[in-house]
Amino acid sequence: MTRSGMIRPRDRRRHAAALASALALAALAACGTSSSDDGGGGGGDAVDAAEAAAPLDPAAKVSLTIDCMPPATEKAELRQWKEDVEKFNEKYPNVTIEGKQTDPCLEPPRFTAMLKAKSQPDVFYTYFTDLQQVLDNDGATDISAYVNDRTVPALKDMDPGVLDVLKRDGKLYGLPCSNYTMGLLINRPLFEKAGLDPDRPPATWPEVRAAAKRIAALGDGTAGFGEYSAGNNGGWHYTATTYGLGGDIVDERGTGAAFDDARGRRILDNLKAMRWDDDSMGRTQLLKWGDLQKQMAAGKLGMFLAAPDDITYMVQNLGAKYEDYGMAPIPGQRATLFGGNDYMIKKGISSDKVKAAVAWITFKFLTPGKGQFDWARTKADGLPVGLPQPAFWTGATKSADDKARAASSTMPVANFRAFTAHPVQGRHEPPKAQEIYKVLDTVMSAVLTNEDADTGKLLDTARRQVDQILANQ
Repeated sequence: MTRSGMIRPRDRRRHAAALASALALAALAACGTSSSDDGGGGGGDAVDAAEAAAPLDPAAKVSLTIDCMPPATEKAELRQWKEDVEKFNEKYPNVTIEGKQTDPCLEPPRFTAMLKAKSQPDVFYTYFTDLQQVLDNDGATDISAYVNDRTVPALKDMDPGVLDVLKRDGKLYGLPCSNYTMGLLINRPLFEKAGLDPDRPPATWPEVRAAAKRIAALGDGTAGFGEYSAGNNGGWHYTATTYGLGGDIVDERGTGAAFDDARGRRILDNLKAMRWDDDSMGRTQLLKWGDLQKQMAAGKLGMFLAAPDDITYMVQNLGAKYEDYGMAPIPGQRATLFGGNDYMIKKGISSDKVKAAVAWITFKFLTPGKGQFDWARTKADGLPVGLPQPAFWTGATKSADDKARAASSTMPVANFRAFTAHPVQGRHEPPKAQEIYKVLDTVMSAVLTNEDADTGKLLDTARRQVDQILANQ
């Protein structure tokens, strides 16, 4: 389990794997907590816009329940949380922060049941992909009027794409606390053994294929490139690959599949050639999240598509070393899959509570040099520093944060230079993402387990299934 500040990146993987149980257990009794509205006002959405735009009065007395407080087993992260509450209370002495320890921060069945029961905390953690579910359950306050340069001072330098994912019909429903974009994760020692330059990783799929062949030629069970094809993760990666080449999974209207084209077939034909013609992907397939990380940490895998926090997972959980890995942009670099986590504010609580929530989220997660961006403290507490995420910032704020992060880095940031020097525009996951990923898993698994798989027929079948999914929105 890893975090930047206190955010658990592994939670986003569990979301894909737990979809089926989430649907089956939606009626479970909630295990969240609800607090009463202890301030005036008729709920955040009804407040006067001018009044909402003003920062919280330091004299205001409110109590906030907030989930995703670090568990007791994560001593450094929990200590940082408590320190930040104390610092926050120096400015807002009458705001009581009541943290709720939830590990993982979000489990789909529990989250769905909590929304249905209206038992979410005042400030609750979600994935970027959860907005529609929250709105379907009338669970979040429209915080548009509360978020401005006075209440969130670094707002002017926040990547608009990060906020856009939390908007619907022009209204803002959350503030981010972590984000990531997909790239190509490489094993630097294997690159060197194969005579490849790890500082110049592949930028195109033909280059990936060529490098994979050379790495696989090292023998001893080494695979050059690895890919998922189970647990919805295969469809997730097919989507990232499609974005990298400038394609789409659904059409612009969101009513039909868009992957059944020449580009989609090239993706599958390339994987098929690497798997069967080159024998550069290893013989063990039907892999899900965690399997490729184990192979790479064991020194048996050269490359796979990943987010930067996969490296920390391998170091903290699998005994790997930071210096052994590097990142490159996703092959093609036309776009990449973008995701992350955020906090939303429960609908119906008082205006002062909403203001206090915005103030806390800003202090803890959106203030350069403080909270999760206090890199010197993070290093002193023995936590990892140097990954190119969260990546919220642009302009002068980005420059300052990059400098501070590099100054306290506990890992070789030069290994990520190819990734950070060539940022790729992130794109959101498609609608009905997990259902679509499940369909695309069958395509990926067929190509990687059946030498005679017909990629055209596979995509045609998948298109019809996805069209049906989208028709039932």
